[in-house]
Amino acid sequence: MSGGKTKNSALTTALAFHYQVLIGLDKCFALEEGQSVWFEKDGDVSLMSPDVLASSQTEVKHYADRLTDHHENLWKTLKNWLAPEFDHTQYGVLVLHTTQAFGATTRLKDWNTQTPEQRLAVLQDIFAERTDEQLNAKKPSEIIKIQKAVVVDTAQECLMHVLGKVVLHVESADLGTLKKIYFNKLSGYIPPSNRQAFSEGLIGFIYEQANDTEWVIDKTSFDQKRESLTAKWGPTLFTIPDFDVRDATEDEVDTYIEEFFAQKIIEIEYDDVLPEAIGSWLELRNALIEELNGYPQFREVVSQYRERWIKTFSAKYRSACRKKGSPVAISQDLFDQVTSEIPFGIEGYPNPDIVFRNGLIHDAMDDDERNLKWRVEP
Repeated sequence: MSGGKTKNSALTTALAFHYQVLIGLDKCFALEEGQSVWFEKDGDVSLMSPDVLASSQTEVKHYADRLTDHHENLWKTLKNWLAPEFDHTQYGVLVLHTTQAFGATTRLKDWNTQTPEQRLAVLQDIFAERTDEQLNAKKPSEIIKIQKAVVVDTAQECLMHVLGKVVLHVESADLGTLKKIYFNKLSGYIPPSNRQAFSEGLIGFIYEQANDTEWVIDKTSFDQKRESLTAKWGPTLFTIPDFDVRDATEDEVDTYIEEFFAQKIIEIEYDDVLPEAIGSWLELRNALIEELNGYPQFREVVSQYRERWIKTFSAKYRSACRKKGSPVAISQDLFDQVTSEIPFGIEGYPNPDIVFRNGLIHDAMDDDERNLKWRVEP
């Protein structure tokens, strides 16, 4: 691997290597039975499978500049894959995974849709641009020596076999983007607040598999580690707080009498229910500030329940507004009906406490922007 702009070359190397590990980690998530991911076996990352055609060897390159016809990235990688010590017959696919985009005028743009013969023709055309002076120089440039080794010095049969397997994966995500993509893959089974810890555990596991002779991760061990980390950092059943049936004290009534929800009760001349209403409202409010397991999940349940209740209440309120009689009496009847009926359930909270539900009713009434009220308007 190569690339990076920091002046600290050791840090550049470390970040580049970490990028390589994240590419390998991504492959671990897709492992099938009998497959394994190897680091530094025949190159950067190798996916080994009982089916050779499903095996792949990936060279991971982190470059800032463009992939042009004469860029060393492709040529050096091809040379490595053509080396006698590299057994390309183990792999069905050879991938050059690079952050580079194609250069504006490069002849490599159609590579992945071309036949081996067409790819060879492209390489020969590029090499043909070299002048005799360049080729016959006492000290030819490194890239010319590499190109000559690929196009001239390699047996054509071997070259054709390798070219038929090569895939160019260009404009790959950089390190920061790769991390974001990885985090997004955890959506649905690892809460956002736990994703960093889960990732550190899994990446640490990847590094721990290296020893003096090999660095390999098989499907069974990876799945076991992922499952254990999911059990630790995955969603937990959130705690439903206990709700006490209680009336507010006189001091509490005096303290909260000016709240919107209390004023809306006073508006229908139903002061007798104020202690119970304020007591339920305080129970819900206190629950929402408790340190609960899965607190974000409980908060989400409260939000969903509130929206569903508002819809059902709005229908009851419209019906009450159509009734004939004293607006005050109809409003009080509406209050009694709504606060005494059995609470409906919701996913995650199938049997809500009536104090929870009534506290949530008054909490919704306290939101003046909702324009909810008990007083009917015939």
